[in-house]
Amino acid sequence: MDISRRIKIRHLEAFVEVARQKSVGRAAITLSLTQPAVTRTIRELEQIVGAALVERDGRGIRLSHQGEVFLSHAGSGLAAVRGGIAALANVATVTGPPVRIGALPTVSATIMPGAVADFLDSGLKSPLRVTTGENRVLLDQLRKGDLDLVMGRMPAPENMASLRFEPLYRDRVAFIVHNNHPLSRQRQVAADILSRHPVLVPPAGSIIHPFVERLMLEQGMAPPVKAVETVSDSFGRAFLRSTDAIWIISRGVVAAELASEEFVELPIDTGSTMGAVGLITREADRPHDAALFFAEILRRRSSQS
Repeated sequence: MDISRRIKIRHLEAFVEVARQKSVGRAAITLSLTQPAVTRTIRELEQIVGAALVERDGRGIRLSHQGEVFLSHAGSGLAAVRGGIAALANVATVTGPPVRIGALPTVSATIMPGAVADFLDSGLKSPLRVTTGENRVLLDQLRKGDLDLVMGRMPAPENMASLRFEPLYRDRVAFIVHNNHPLSRQRQVAADILSRHPVLVPPAGSIIHPFVERLMLEQGMAPPVKAVETVSDSFGRAFLRSTDAIWIISRGVVAAELASEEFVELPIDTGSTMGAVGLITREADRPHDAALFFAEILRRRSSQS
């Protein structure tokens, strides 16, 4: 009989675990088997392949040269089998169309995590994909049908062609620093603060860029001398933690850090930057039922924020 037909999954599982643990006893515990059962399985495998795979090494064991050679193939083979089983289970449970969501940074750190958790807990059998990025990129993907809906700030009217916007709540821009920043305890700040510190600013083309420009003109603020344009919230957080920078960003992006008092909002009136945050969909077609279900979760979460 062909050797490959005599080798069973249990042989590979026992051998790979013994090799990983370097102990039959520990492997037996991991596999929920008795130590004699694991030893017997390893001996069966050695008889099938016709080679000693395991050798004693003091109080422990080690792989023989043949065992080392066999391990690379056994490990990859076992991983392939487990991957195939997982794929079959996924095919058996996933019956609905994928839900493809675009999220601007202002919601990806606030509304979106809870909404995703609610969707997964609902039992709806549709795979979920959340894409973050610049507004322009996400809206282009929405128009092309690569996304089912986008959640974020209301785009400028010229960018709303063929799209529909449903407002859910409002957010504003804030000037953010780390709690150890020299300005973090100030009750008032001078109009020239942006010329005295590194400043992270929204780039041209981002939704909040024109709001920030208008605010700086309204308040007579000197333009930044050391400006860094970015829409990356992960970079913004890391940069604030390591420098005395000021970050001009939608307040919702850093809501968690403000709540924990790691970050501090500078006392600057940004009321004029208040804008609607909501759902953006295509006018031409209606999202499928699973996407509509996710949209309803976003509505409920937004009403609670």
